[in-house]
Amino acid sequence: MKKILLFFVLSFLLSASHAAENPKREFRGAWIQCVNGQYIGKTPAQIRQMLSSQLDVLQQCGINAILFQVRAEGDALYKSSYEPWSRYLTGQQGKAPADGWDPLAWMVEQCHQREMECHAWINPYRAKTKFTSELAANHPTVRHPERMFQYDGLYIFNPAIPANRTYTCMVVEDILQHYDVDGIHMDDYFYPYPVAGVSIPDENYFKADPRGFTSIEDWRRDNVNLLIRDLHYLIRETKPWVKFGVSPFGIYRNHPNGLNTKEGSATSGTQNYDDLYADILYWVEQGWVDYNIPQIYWNLGTKAADYDVLIRWWNDYCGDRPLFIGQDVERTVKGIDPRNPNAHQMLVKYDLQRSLPNVQGSCQWYAAAVVDNPGNYRTVLEQVYHSTPALQPLMPYIDSKAPKKPRKVKLSEHASHPVLIWAAPKAKKAMDEARQYAVYQFGPGEDIDLESPAHLLAITSQQSLSLPSAERGTVYVVTALDRLHNESKPVKVKVK
Repeated sequence: MKKILLFFVLSFLLSASHAAENPKREFRGAWIQCVNGQYIGKTPAQIRQMLSSQLDVLQQCGINAILFQVRAEGDALYKSSYEPWSRYLTGQQGKAPADGWDPLAWMVEQCHQREMECHAWINPYRAKTKFTSELAANHPTVRHPERMFQYDGLYIFNPAIPANRTYTCMVVEDILQHYDVDGIHMDDYFYPYPVAGVSIPDENYFKADPRGFTSIEDWRRDNVNLLIRDLHYLIRETKPWVKFGVSPFGIYRNHPNGLNTKEGSATSGTQNYDDLYADILYWVEQGWVDYNIPQIYWNLGTKAADYDVLIRWWNDYCGDRPLFIGQDVERTVKGIDPRNPNAHQMLVKYDLQRSLPNVQGSCQWYAAAVVDNPGNYRTVLEQVYHSTPALQPLMPYIDSKAPKKPRKVKLSEHASHPVLIWAAPKAKKAMDEARQYAVYQFGPGEDIDLESPAHLLAITSQQSLSLPSAERGTVYVVTALDRLHNESKPVKVKVK
């Protein structure tokens, strides 16, 4: 109790300085997973109630993006045209929710109501876990067993088979065509995590079609590269505003000499490049992914994978795409801050994250842990690091054109409390439409500085906002935001 109290006091002592440093643009995500079994045994109404409560709390502590798991093992938490309903939702693969509920459609709606993005999180290769005992008749493993290989109890879509790339693209296209998602997201499961003494059974495929490669390892990486490339172009052609992101395992590659260079980090754990055959840096260099969230779940001082070492490595070599940091809530609050033995590691991790120039946000593993608030983690997000709203980081490689400014901005004089109202700007293309609005507040005589997050009052998809003050001389500023948070020119209204 004493440690918790001291940490809580410390957080408040630091809150004023940290709040002043909060960036105007920052990705503040949280993963909502299905594989932890949180839906099993609940009715659709109970699941909706649980998720609604989680979203309310996450909104309160400043989360602005939800990564919602909808495809865990060739299954679906949405009305898929190709795959069965997930057992993680109803307890039996292929069994639909009792009341016809579509979790992804519902989640998109709920996130947008709370001014959050919703990214559909899929696993591209895992077809069956070792704990799945029954497969539905329309599961891809049943329909096309020849496209799978087994590995330590898993069934994996063989990345070497072109039909599997096409099929994964069809699954993603199905999501894009039927759901207003803001992103397509993949986590760290590409080729299976290595198990000692177990070989990947794909040598015959390599020998039959090496495509000019002399190394099976390079060939495997190219298999994954081809999928990432195809998904990139599919998303751009289908819905160009939808972001495509990955959250790889936290280690790209171990440096053989224990150094931090582009070839690898001073670590000694599982590697994306050599073990999972996922060349994240190449995807970034090619412009195939729009954001990167390495899962840096370890604490400072972890010998094999130090948080400090890894976050600095990714900052130095992340390339020309936004870098967000995957934060493990529960591990963080179990670690000890090296600067203060009475506090856990949240403050030191966030201070380090905010100090690095290429880090533009973070994502919490996992949403329910944030809600549970161990070690006052959520409280500090709300009152310190997320105490002001944040726009999403810019992605000019997708679109850099700002929408036109809001029209007919005025203060309502007939309400019981002041209300700012406006009309949407005109737009010819979907990419130029205003989807949200940013409202700023400045006191009498204050300079108008839209880069100051302390003055960002709200981000809203509505065309009105109840105001906290109608003091004479107060200035309100409204800007329009498109789907990628390009910001229009401002419109000012002064209280007379």
